[in-house]
Order: sequence, then structure tokens, then C-alpha cells
Amino acid sequence: MFNKKFYVICDNIRSLENIGSIFRTSDGLIIDKIFLCGICGTPPSQKISKTALGAEENIPWEYHFWTWKIIEKLKKEKVKIVVLEQKRNATCLEKFKPEFPLALVIGNEIKGVSESVLKRADKIVYIPMLGKKESFNVSVAFAIAAYKINTYRINYKKYEFSK
Repeated sequence: MFNKKFYVICDNIRSLENIGSIFRTSDGLIIDKIFLCGICGTPPSQKISKTALGAEENIPWEYHFWTWKIIEKLKKEKVKIVVLEQKRNATCLEKFKPEFPLALVIGNEIKGVSESVLKRADKIVYIPMLGKKESFNVSVAFAIAAYKINTYRINYKKYEFSK
């Protein structure tokens, strides 16, 4: 739909409800494709559908066992690989200026993004945390980061409600 392609790569996300939420958010933000990797569950699944509310039928997706392999393929296609992770060398999401085509990588709820993926990243970004917890739920973090990145490819004013 847009000439600036935007993908999401799910690296070993264990919760089917989180996968469903990622599908629903991806539908709302017109993400071009979801890559489900490693231990990620895939549609059809009742638990995914429960939170996706049908969005899993609207967004193209692929399953790949090895996350790093799909990253290597996308890099050959000139896709920028951006990892969302709390790391010392990461750039604050507010200061990040994305280049497209872009794939945003989000990781496991406990372990985060795997080292084999981190070392292939073009950029690592983080969401600053203000409270006592170190991170957001993965699907919430994805929604925040994807919405921010999307502001560089979509003019949201075109989509404002008219009354």
C-alpha cells in the first residue's frame, strides 16, 4: 500500500496472546508483513484469534525457524534491521530516524532478542522506562515503537475522523 515497506520480525515470542495482539496492531498500522520465527505460534490458533480479532487474516505472514536467516535474506533486499531492545549501545526511540524499507525485530518476553539477531542489527532502539519495571510487555512495546516509526512513512492527518 505504501512505497516505504515496514515489516515486523517476532523472535521467539512464546505467548499466543502477544502474537494475536501484534497481528491486531499490525493491521491498525498497515504493517506489510509479519515474520514469525523460532518458538512463535502461528495462525490458525484460537488464542491468537482471541486477541487478533480477525487481523491474522488481513496481514501477510511467514514462519521461519531461524530468525537470523530471514534477517540475512531481508538485508540482501536492502531492508534496514532495527531491533527493539534495552541495550547499552541502543538509541532512544524518540531520537531514532528510520530509513525504509525497515524490519522491526521484537523478542522473547523473558530473554529478549537473541544474540544472533542483535549482531545483525543495523540499529538497536529502546523505549525509556520511567517507572520501576525495566520494560513493557512485548506487544505493548511493539505498538509504541511501530506507531512512532510509522509516523515517518504515513501522514496520519489523512486518517483523522471527520465529524
